[in-house]
Amino acid sequence: MPKLDRYLLRDFTQSFLATLIVLLVVSVGAVLVDILGNIADGKVPARLLLSQLGLQFVAYLPLILPLALMLGLLLALARLYRDSEMAVITAIGVGPGRLLRPIMMLTVPVVVLIGACSLWLGPLATRTADKMLEDANRSVVIAGLEAGRFTPLSGGGVVYLSSVSPNGTQFGKIFMQRQTDDRVDVATANTGSVFFEGKKDRFLRMEDGYRVEGPAQGDGLDYRLLRFARNEIALPDRAQVHDENDPEVMSTRRLLGDERLAARAQLNWRIAPPLLALSFALLALPLSRSSPRQQRYGRIMLAFLGYLVGTNLMIVGTQWISAGKTPAALGLWWLLGPLLLVAVWAYIRDGRLSRPRRAAA
Repeated sequence: MPKLDRYLLRDFTQSFLATLIVLLVVSVGAVLVDILGNIADGKVPARLLLSQLGLQFVAYLPLILPLALMLGLLLALARLYRDSEMAVITAIGVGPGRLLRPIMMLTVPVVVLIGACSLWLGPLATRTADKMLEDANRSVVIAGLEAGRFTPLSGGGVVYLSSVSPNGTQFGKIFMQRQTDDRVDVATANTGSVFFEGKKDRFLRMEDGYRVEGPAQGDGLDYRLLRFARNEIALPDRAQVHDENDPEVMSTRRLLGDERLAARAQLNWRIAPPLLALSFALLALPLSRSSPRQQRYGRIMLAFLGYLVGTNLMIVGTQWISAGKTPAALGLWWLLGPLLLVAVWAYIRDGRLSRPRRAAA
């Protein structure tokens, strides 16, 4: 590999990795808040926090990597222009066409990685996350009910367990408190268990206990005391999991043979990110060109705006396919085709001088 290619590739890679780390740190906040909200509501067990966070990041990589690639190349190329290194490179006879090699040496592996995440790893991560949630919700130990912890109930209130059996099927010494309007309901039981109805409904069965109902403010003597042999209470709804026939979790091989509009839309959604990343990478060099007096990062906001427009059009186009507003055979090629052509044309035209105008006679 020539020294110039090694130097440029190292510069491009360092800028890309730095941009990717910043984007991942920024993105982790939104994903973490969403997961913590589900944990606080009792929909996701707390011990699955890190695993769910990692699996969701894999599913989001096809949207993060194209932006990191484009911004990384723009920052590296803009530095070359600012430090006049691009002028030296051009003076020795290296034009935009020659720069395609180091750019593609970084772009091709990243595009392959985006394609792997979009077509294979992303759906696999979503299926794995659903399987972990399903297994967790079927276990009393990690279904949101843990010994020594107050768990929120759907509709308000809390439940507390003093102990859980080793096999996770039974627990004892239960305390439950709920409030409806101006009435408060407190129940205690010696033993209990969890049972399921349907895919989302979970119920706590309390056995051999007492129940006290009275005014929430403690005014008056309107209290009721009863003893029960068994009492069933609804627990927080489980986190939403996808059906096995949901196109979002189906493998790409299965999507190829599925004629449903939702499956066609999901297939185009998975194909689009690698092609968008390739287009944005080709546009990095034309957008980074600047004169000595021009601002260093004057066109980065323009490139970021182009990424937002392209991503939003991809989302809208997918919704149109799913709703039947655009033909499934057309897919997202009305967006990807023109964008690729514009990127190739801009790269070929970059650095060319216009013909001088003839002076009027």
